[in-house]
Amino acid sequence: MRRLLAALLGLLAGYPLFAFAGYRAIGLFSGNHFDGSVEASMTAAFVCGPLGAMIGLICGVIFGKAKPADRLR
Repeated sequence: MRRLLAALLGLLAGYPLFAFAGYRAIGLFSGNHFDGSVEASMTAAFVCGPLGAMIGLICGVIFGKAKPADRLR
């Protein structure tokens, strides 16, 4: 149960963190001046956000495993 909750927390925290960082990165480094905000928002929503969610999920599964002292109970 602990691993599941940690994975969900990582999933929910990873998406907005990576989406915001992706939006800022595309906004800063993109050479597109015609529709740069659309490019940044679409990349953040459909590339960076899901990537961050998957990374958060994996980190939650790894860090949410039971500690050796918890297994004795």
